[in-house]
Amino acid sequence: MEYIDFDKWDRKEHYKFFEHIDYPQFNICLNLDVTNFKKFVATNNLSFYYSMIYASTYVMNQIEDFRYKIREGKIILHSSLQPSFTDMEAGERLFKIVTLPLSENMKAFSNIAKKTSRSQKQYFPENKVDQDQLIYFSSIPWITFTSISNEIVMDKEDSIPRISFGKYFVQDDKILLPYSIQVNHMLLDGVHVSEFINKLQTLLNEVN
Repeated sequence: MEYIDFDKWDRKEHYKFFEHIDYPQFNICLNLDVTNFKKFVATNNLSFYYSMIYASTYVMNQIEDFRYKIREGKIILHSSLQPSFTDMEAGERLFKIVTLPLSENMKAFSNIAKKTSRSQKQYFPENKVDQDQLIYFSSIPWITFTSISNEIVMDKEDSIPRISFGKYFVQDDKILLPYSIQVNHMLLDGVHVSEFINKLQTLLNEVN
């Protein structure tokens, strides 16, 4: 983690513009093509959910802009982000939140995430991790959504990305996944979210 010289930061003016907004969050929903990706995880006996979390976190870590965070009025840059996700055992109706570092590859992460989740008895993790180093993930695998909103934290410094998946569906011989991402406009714009989505889609298309 390093502190950024705000006066020399190229986003200084954009930050100051959105700083005056009461709730500077924006959300984008879209459908990702997971046709190839679903085949890959099935062939390798991996969890689709955990693998999508890995893919999303891996890609987000490649884009420096997503690793900028606001802390006590100052801008910091993390070397990496890690996932914190909701999870439920079969037959349960209450979720728990699991937090763990990203592993060296998708298979390792999927396996470790599964073991960690199953062994975690409490609903909230005890991991001592900087909150602004996290990416929040959730899944609503029972419905195919076209829009979604998150709980509102009236804190302008809240710069934790929130990603949600829905129930995938078939359209024109493709398997599509409802996908939502919410970020802080003080730090990120549509161009950054588009870069993230395009890089993620490329990974999903090319993984083998």
